[in-house]
Amino acid sequence: MSWSCGCSVHRAPVASPSRRSVLGLMGAACLTGLPGFASAAPTGEPPKPANVLSPDAALNRLMTGNRRYVSGQTSIKDYASTRGALLTGQNPYACLLGCADSRVGPELCFDESSGDLFVTRVAGNYLTSDILASLEYGTTVLQAPLVMVLGHTQCGAVAAAVTAYEQEIDFPGHIQNIATAIAPAVRSAAAQPRGAATLVELATLENIRQNVTRLELATPLISRRVRDGKLKIVGGLYDLETGRVDLMV
Repeated sequence: MSWSCGCSVHRAPVASPSRRSVLGLMGAACLTGLPGFASAAPTGEPPKPANVLSPDAALNRLMTGNRRYVSGQTSIKDYASTRGALLTGQNPYACLLGCADSRVGPELCFDESSGDLFVTRVAGNYLTSDILASLEYGTTVLQAPLVMVLGHTQCGAVAAAVTAYEQEIDFPGHIQNIATAIAPAVRSAAAQPRGAATLVELATLENIRQNVTRLELATPLISRRVRDGKLKIVGGLYDLETGRVDLMV
């Protein structure tokens, strides 16, 4: 299954110029061994040499792992030896911006182990300033060559945003913050030809598209790596029924 991309962009709250400068300095300093961050960033021989990949190779590995997961042929993990290797640092080969839904575990659905994936999660898999900072760290300091925005079918956060849009209501507490963040995707999806799809299904796809674009256009720490071919940002949709992840291309 593939999906055509092409979306309007909702600008996320972004860091101020001074904050961006601090993050840029942090990234540069980390790469040269700033105390306090040196244990997280790889120095010398990477803890997991097999994780040093090109963006295309990283994406291929991620999707190959998902195919193993779907077929029930997941690999045996040796967590004891992995813990020892990761004492010196980490070099994940991919970053994930995923939903907090308990049914979608990135390490599980891509058949990976400790130290392979740098995962950020929030209900509705949308970009926030804190998640952006984390992904800047994962891609610039840890030098992961791939980011996937991973949405999923039957997403409760997207369904809530659709309900708020259709019924013109606000949810209690901070839950409305989620609906508000996803609202641009809902409005864009509502203007599209629906066919047999529901608004929740269309909004789920549009939310993934918009957050891929927002990441590609994010602060120079990320956009520069994309421009230089060192980083690929893609969208994926996890099917709760089959466990399969389909790329949005």
